[in-house]
Amino acid sequence: MTETLISEDRATARHLRGWLAYAFASEVFAVVGLSVFLPICLEQFARDNGYLLPDKTVRCTSAAGLVAAADELRCAVKIGWVWIDTASFSLYVFSTSVALQALTVISMGGIADHPPHRKPLLLFFAYLGSTCAILFFVISSSSPVWPVVGLLACGANVGFGASLVAMNSYLPSLARESKEVRKAWDALQHHRQQADVDGGITITTATPEEAYHAAISRSTSKISAFGIALGYIAGIVLLFCTVVPVAKLHSSTFALRLAIGMSGVWWAVISIPAGLWLPSGSALKIVEGADLQVHDGAPWSFRREVLAAWARLGQMLRWREIKRLRNTFWYLSAWFLLSDGFSTITSTAVLFGKTAIHMPSSELILVGALAPIGGIVGSLVWPVVQRWIGWSDLRMIKLFVVLVSFIPLYGCLGFLPIFRDGHLPFGGLTTPGEMYGLAFIFGLMYGAFQSYSRSLFSFLIPPGEESRWYGLYSITDKSSSFIGPLIVGLISDVTGSIRNAFFFLTVLMWISLPLLSHVDVLRGKEDAISYIEERQTGLRREGEYVEIPVEDGEESL
Repeated sequence: MTETLISEDRATARHLRGWLAYAFASEVFAVVGLSVFLPICLEQFARDNGYLLPDKTVRCTSAAGLVAAADELRCAVKIGWVWIDTASFSLYVFSTSVALQALTVISMGGIADHPPHRKPLLLFFAYLGSTCAILFFVISSSSPVWPVVGLLACGANVGFGASLVAMNSYLPSLARESKEVRKAWDALQHHRQQADVDGGITITTATPEEAYHAAISRSTSKISAFGIALGYIAGIVLLFCTVVPVAKLHSSTFALRLAIGMSGVWWAVISIPAGLWLPSGSALKIVEGADLQVHDGAPWSFRREVLAAWARLGQMLRWREIKRLRNTFWYLSAWFLLSDGFSTITSTAVLFGKTAIHMPSSELILVGALAPIGGIVGSLVWPVVQRWIGWSDLRMIKLFVVLVSFIPLYGCLGFLPIFRDGHLPFGGLTTPGEMYGLAFIFGLMYGAFQSYSRSLFSFLIPPGEESRWYGLYSITDKSSSFIGPLIVGLISDVTGSIRNAFFFLTVLMWISLPLLSHVDVLRGKEDAISYIEERQTGLRREGEYVEIPVEDGEESL
């Protein structure tokens, strides 16, 4: 018995190291690539090939000094037969990549739910994304095929987002493998058995039930927060490593390409230990809420799973399903707006600093570093604050939404003449110093927001269908997150100023609050458990079977 427990603890530690290793690997690309260098690199590629409006005869690069001194001068590039703002080019590419990511995530949900394919799927998309990032080394802005960087950006973003779906599907099982949760589960089982002996009298059943679910909540939040903090640390380290080459190369396009390529190399190399340590199969304990996979007896195939994933999505979005899991869908509706708002702020922040405040790339690196530094601080501070004030995860999320909404609202003050005309030395997000401060404040809340959001959603999904519902979680994220950059790009194209998008972002954050107010987490968890139990009962009546994956060496039940 003792040897078995030691073996289980070692396996648990190995699985957790694998999950954290991939967070350490992939989050670097999110911090260094997606948040900082990819937006400004795409804009710089377009600028190197663009012309000043309205005449479209003077190259943007030959008038760099004028552009830095005059806000009214705009740079546009011709893509095909359409002229678009160089900042909008970056936003349109990002929007397209997110839309492709959503399609990919929908298609792969069923494959990630198949235990033998979960890790291969994660690694495939990890190396697709990292390879696309590394290829930025070889494409220069003077190349006649420079628009290919848009395709590479799409491939990198698709690989990153799709691999995170497979990564997140491990989170519930990792939480249940922790010592604290296993101990709480044993106590709950003992209590239930004692209740049976006593003739079904369960006067205090709620106490061990609540202790078990609270243990899962703490374990899930702890793992999620630690993974995000670890990824942020890795991103900050690589950001500071890029300061010297970017400064030495005077923020050239090559320096930006170099930084993106370095993030791809990091991603690829650190994914190796993640691939070695993550479990190859389901490796889940057969406990309450462990993964249960329902099959119809047909042989597994890639094509069948892709088609079935789209069919399941249609079934998941039927009105009957929405009514049965109403709290889950209230939360997803709010997440649809919030993920768009947060990701759009992230994707446009450095573009705003570059085009509106005219900050050089070396200063934008500091902006990019301050956000994850704030994220690390937030991941440590907010749980303490939560325990002190006794708030639920849902109330904490509402707090973050309100606080973050003041950032774009503050940027709207830049239209006031007192700030716009320079009557005051700062205010309305018109100086680099304000960018530094708001980047840290945003990160302080964004990292915690990600952790709390992912943790809260784990309570609202049917047990045994983690990949499918985390897939819908990601689909909801990605299907909305391409809308924000698209609208911001259109606003920038039409008005000539990216600052006008702050009004859109403020409203986007505020209208999510009424949706969050409809979410009842405890009722949502009960509905999710009842939902899967009803499905399993219905399938058994139809003569189908439920497959319970077990670890190697365990006996089937």
